[in-house]
Amino acid sequence: MIYGLKVAITYLLGTDKAERNFRVYPDDTFLVSYPRSGNTWTRFLIANLVHPDKAVSFTNIEQLIPDTSSQSNRALKRTPRPRIIKTHQYFDHRYPRTIYIVRDPRDVALSYYDFQRKYRQIEDGYPLDRYVDDFVCGRLISADWGTWAENVASWVYTRGNRKEFLLLRYEDMIKDTAAELLRIAAFLGIEADPQRLQGAVERSSADRMRELEKSEAGQWIATKNRRQDIPFVRVAKSGGWKASLPQACVGQIEAAWGDLMTTLGYELTTAPVLHGSR
Repeated sequence: MIYGLKVAITYLLGTDKAERNFRVYPDDTFLVSYPRSGNTWTRFLIANLVHPDKAVSFTNIEQLIPDTSSQSNRALKRTPRPRIIKTHQYFDHRYPRTIYIVRDPRDVALSYYDFQRKYRQIEDGYPLDRYVDDFVCGRLISADWGTWAENVASWVYTRGNRKEFLLLRYEDMIKDTAAELLRIAAFLGIEADPQRLQGAVERSSADRMRELEKSEAGQWIATKNRRQDIPFVRVAKSGGWKASLPQACVGQIEAAWGDLMTTLGYELTTAPVLHGSR
């Protein structure tokens, strides 16, 4: 009874976090990924595509495309329908339409390492090889979302062939942003001419997002009261792991998840993959 009372009070006060516990409507679309896979950038791309008349920024992105991990149930209910909702959750059968972003886990590991230092979840001197072991073995603070492979596979293998599911690769988005945004527009039923697409791409560029972060980091829920010497918007490139990730770490990630990585088009660089991904 006490627990139920606490839940009711947090809901009424709007201090709860929706996470997996909120009402899903049949006209909802979900933007899903494992953390540090390009979700925030894609939120900006979609927000600028859907709302070409608005100045999309970190100060209003939570109203345009709310995040289940930072917004309350009441906030989600107030979001005008049809809603586009961002989440990192593993497979949820209730989601009617899903855009899923996947990124090479070798790059994800490096990005997540910097992110957790920014959030003061690990110290600056935390050994990278130890961090990668935590990453592969599911010991990160985001363990409730599963490991990279568990999160990705939970969506790709259950929904991958359905018309209500759109799979995006971060690397493809970097290579030809307009072409991938056109796929998103078609999935959302938006007739986007080249000018509208290019406008959304330009307003969502890494340079512009970095400028917005500099001026709005203290206002956005994901960056306020966090370290300002480590940026949230990083290099916005793919393949950085080749120069920055130790070979032993590369081998550990590939040995654990090589089968899934190959399925998604990520070329392996180390010895034959061990069967039985973690």
